Amino acid sequence: MQSMEEMIKAAQQAAETIQKQMTEAQGKLDQMEVEGLSGGGLVKIRCSAKGRVIGVAIDDSLMQASEKPILEDLIAAAYNDARVKADSVANAELAKAQQGMGLPPGFKLPF
Repeated sequence: MQSMEEMIKAAQQAAETIQKQMTEAQGKLDQMEVEGLSGGGLVKIRCSAKGRVIGVAIDDSLMQASEKPILEDLIAAAYNDARVKADSVANAELAKAQQGMGLPPGFKLPF
């Protein structure tokens, strides 16, 4: 049987390992890119899997002043499309990280 001190030390080491793996997973997510589209590809937004907007591309055919409200709606729709994809990628990556930690199903991180 382990002493209380050994058990606490083992728990601290496990927590440090989990924290390191979560930090690595978060860094990896910021390097992954997804692209959201709207208007049949007339508006594109690239985001990291963490939701950071990397770039916006707007087709020249949309640059008429009278079309501004439509363009704004298309940009919002493209961002929302990218956000949904980013969430999906993030959830998949975090699930992989959790599987490698031997955590029980349904255990949520971060705490």
